[in-house]
Amino acid sequence: MVRVLDSHALLAYLEKEPGFEAVQSVFLHAVEKESPVLMTAVNFGEVYYVVMRELGSEKAVEIEHVIGQLPIQIVGVDIDLAREAAKFKAAKKMSYADCFAAALAKLHGGELITGDKEFKEVERDVKVLWIR
Repeated sequence: MVRVLDSHALLAYLEKEPGFEAVQSVFLHAVEKESPVLMTAVNFGEVYYVVMRELGSEKAVEIEHVIGQLPIQIVGVDIDLAREAAKFKAAKKMSYADCFAAALAKLHGGELITGDKEFKEVERDVKVLWIR
């Protein structure tokens, strides 16, 4: 099964916050199965700006390098992904960035990895693996 990572889960992993072990397990499984975890470029950007805002641009560049070593495939936004994210945004009370993660999971019939309660909005549309 395809797994999709949202920014909340990746930040929990990077900062060793609650849920860290669950994300680590997802990464180990991805390496064993040679099946990368997907993440939208929008959600990657969200992680990047959070790190930059909280820790500065040098740390953001460092974190980008760390992310590049993880079994994560960054997926660009195309018209189909943008349309699906827009459908979620129009119907659900979620941030637009979170809508992209949900849309990617839906389009791939995948499982969304998160600890962000905002994704309760899409549990009927997308399978969610809660990290906490």
